[in-house]
Amino acid sequence: MNQVRATFTKTLKEFLRVKATLFWTIAWPILWVLLGSFAFSQDIPEEILPLVRGAITIPMIVFALMIAGMANIPGNIGEDRERGLLSKLRSMPVSPWKDFTGRFLALLTFSCVAVILVGAVGYSVGARVSGSVADGLTSVVLLLVAITASAGIGMLIGTFIKNVHGATMTGVGVSVLSAAISGVMIPYSSLPGILQSFARVYPVASVNSMVIYLMIGEEYTGYNPLTAGQVVMTITMAVVLFVAGLTAYSRLCWKKE
Repeated sequence: MNQVRATFTKTLKEFLRVKATLFWTIAWPILWVLLGSFAFSQDIPEEILPLVRGAITIPMIVFALMIAGMANIPGNIGEDRERGLLSKLRSMPVSPWKDFTGRFLALLTFSCVAVILVGAVGYSVGARVSGSVADGLTSVVLLLVAITASAGIGMLIGTFIKNVHGATMTGVGVSVLSAAISGVMIPYSSLPGILQSFARVYPVASVNSMVIYLMIGEEYTGYNPLTAGQVVMTITMAVVLFVAGLTAYSRLCWKKE
């Protein structure tokens, strides 16, 4: 537990002190919440405006989780590699699984901060939801699925992109591009057919649709994502990405050179 605690503390402190991390994970989604709430909702009837702003806020919460997992984690791994910390750890009786556990717990903690701040800003500008408490609790579980998938992708990036700047920018690029083509940043109904199919398979986008469906309604998702088949597929894909990332990290980053 000492190793997990030490890695958790170190990683969380690094997330909080790096300005680029704070910008991309917290400030950037908040800017989009503000922009979407005021610039893109001018002609919307007042009676549905709160729900529309809620439908803008939820994807930005999901996007914050994407950035946290896909950019912050590989950047953190890259920084440890460049400082020689990974080399030192490889020469010690240290478990890569415990190291990853500490990183992942720090990611969850930092992600909770991001979710709270982005959600609070959305609420302050009028975003509201119509889901029940049970729907809210289900949404929390689904967001954990999204961060699990994002962390898996982040581990893969951090394993194969060795430079800290390259790993971080690759993670940001993957986050932005995949969000743009999967219905996180653009409404599902506006996507062409092939990208709608991708949005159903891509676990982060699928979670985004599920949370909006639960908390706001089907008219804001464009389809019903809570079918048994899609729920099982989403969880399965998230677990596959997580296991793939963890396996690559533990076998390649910790491989004796």
